Amino acid sequence: MSHQEAGERLLEDVEMLAEKITEMQYREQPDLLERFGPIGKMRTKQDSQYSLSYLAESVLMKSPRLFTHYISWLKVLLAGYKVTADDLGTNLQLIKEALNEGFDDPHREFLLEYLEMGIEVTEQKEDQASFILPSMPYGLEAYDYLQCLLDNKRKEAFDMIEKELDAGASIRDIYRYIFQPVQYEIGRLWQQGQISVGQEHFCTAATQSLISRLYFRWLTQPNQGKRLVASCVGSEQHEIGLRMLTDVFEMEGWDTYYLGANVPNESIVEAIKHHKCDVVAISVTMTYHIHLAKKLIEHIRSDSETADVKVMVGGYPFNIDNELWRTVGADGYAPGAEEAVAVAERLLTHPRSLDNVSKASE
Repeated sequence: MSHQEAGERLLEDVEMLAEKITEMQYREQPDLLERFGPIGKMRTKQDSQYSLSYLAESVLMKSPRLFTHYISWLKVLLAGYKVTADDLGTNLQLIKEALNEGFDDPHREFLLEYLEMGIEVTEQKEDQASFILPSMPYGLEAYDYLQCLLDNKRKEAFDMIEKELDAGASIRDIYRYIFQPVQYEIGRLWQQGQISVGQEHFCTAATQSLISRLYFRWLTQPNQGKRLVASCVGSEQHEIGLRMLTDVFEMEGWDTYYLGANVPNESIVEAIKHHKCDVVAISVTMTYHIHLAKKLIEHIRSDSETADVKVMVGGYPFNIDNELWRTVGADGYAPGAEEAVAVAERLLTHPRSLDNVSKASE
């Protein structure tokens, strides 16, 4: 019995198990109702669903790091809502109990092995540093830009970026050293409960707006005749990173076709054919969507007209586990937009082999 079968079986039962685990936790910890009110029960079920989904995905991909990293992240997030590490530990222990009751070996063996690793993480201390440091290139400017966004000063933020460009900064510098770390930092501030979901959305939308206003500065780049199709998987809505990636490819003279999110696999394959693309870039932000990337790649490979197109992946889960791109069947991986161009160029000049690609993605 494979890891894949165990993960797929768990995915089928996520909602039912989450309901059961929530009832068990509120029986074991009746004080939860007093601490968090009726809405707390709904959130416990939602958190249980996420934990089960991440566990399933981690087992599917044979990557325990995906689950332990999520638990580490979740512990910090929940602390902002006064949910303790002990509360989280109890929830995971109840997941263990539910799995013992509802799953037979060898499914249970795979799931419990990864779950135990997550339980250990709840007992560890978390230390999350800022993504913006004064010693970084444009570190001070990134901090000032972030403060403008947090203060709802979009005009001042844009004026600051214009000033840096007029002083000699390149668009690519702005993307790499200001926009990218600021987006990461916004995510960290939300995770720690220092900003609201509304603020996070405002900051992201403001940066997307600024990116659009900068297009006139670089859309005159010469064309190389190379084509890139870029898409998120499933219902992914975190698309700003992929947008910046396609822009950097455009700056290098590529023709890019950004498909965004919620595009059926069949439509993505049709776009690859229609645009006669050389490379496909697939973005995954949410770990529990990795299996969708694998299915998309399999779909691309199954069509004789697109079977040989080069596929590279990127996004948060692939940065957590640098070997994950191999598991989903991609030709390469890049941690950021700048690196992605180098990987794509190498994929087009070397035969598809893991040895060649591993060098390209380093």
